[in-house]
Amino acid sequence: MFKKFRFWGLAAALVLAITLAACGGGSDEGSGDESGDSGNGESGDSSGNESVELGESELSIPYVSWAGAIARTPLVQQVLEEVGYTVETSQVDAGSMWTSVANDDASFMTASWLPATHTSYQEQYGDDVEAIGEFVAQAPLGMTVPSYMDVEAIEDLKGNEEIGEATDWTITGIDPGAGVMQSTQDAIDTYGLENWELQSSSEGAMLSELQSAIENEEPIIVPGWQPHWKFAEMDLKMLEDPEEVYGGEGDRIEAVAHTSFKEDSPAAYEVVQRLTEDYDTEMENELLVAINDGGDPAEVASQFLEDNPDLLEKWTEGLGE
Repeated sequence: MFKKFRFWGLAAALVLAITLAACGGGSDEGSGDESGDSGNGESGDSSGNESVELGESELSIPYVSWAGAIARTPLVQQVLEEVGYTVETSQVDAGSMWTSVANDDASFMTASWLPATHTSYQEQYGDDVEAIGEFVAQAPLGMTVPSYMDVEAIEDLKGNEEIGEATDWTITGIDPGAGVMQSTQDAIDTYGLENWELQSSSEGAMLSELQSAIENEEPIIVPGWQPHWKFAEMDLKMLEDPEEVYGGEGDRIEAVAHTSFKEDSPAAYEVVQRLTEDYDTEMENELLVAINDGGDPAEVASQFLEDNPDLLEKWTEGLGE
């Protein structure tokens, strides 16, 4: 009986010795493992960070010719190019911007205004797109006038002969496809401004007329939105909108992509997520003021990234091939 137990004891000891040898036995030899295993059961980078692949590497970003979009788009473009993407941008109207993203003809946009300004586009294309990052949490919109004008609310324009005749009963607008234009037309209807007409033009033309009117201290009414450099460099006020036709406290300005974007270009999706976590009104105003002072938008974006290398590293670390 004793021999039998001794035999099984020796056998168990032999199995244990073989097992320890196979596992390195806790000896110093295990530290030379070429796999780089840090002891957590994973090979490769001991930090656990793995590179996110580019996926589809050619991207297109449509944008509208509004000050904020002109400032944001080249910044996003240059960060994506830093990761390894080829990025084409194109200036379009709001309708084309939404349509191209919804049809997956474009990668994503940087100028979605919801829930108010672009509500019609969201209703039409909402099943095909998704928000992938928020640039500005609250961006108020409204009928805007120079502060010297003796009017405080939209309803004060109703039947206002003095202001109406001085402005030819015209509200000077921007491009006709802009959501703020639809909101302004809705405001005309809601507040009963029967004599007033909304005139389409472009943001540049509207700003030119606004500056000219202020220089001559003349009355003018325009659709306005923030953030925008005009509020920093001109003395303006938004008219009170008790019916909240323009959306109350303001829209969210978001990056919106086709629902397949995350799967198609995972590193680009991650770039937008990271960038929008840090982007805010203060950052946008910095870009807007530099551009309004004569800076080329692409050069302003490049200078911003040069001045903020920590942000660029944060937005790109571990991304790409």
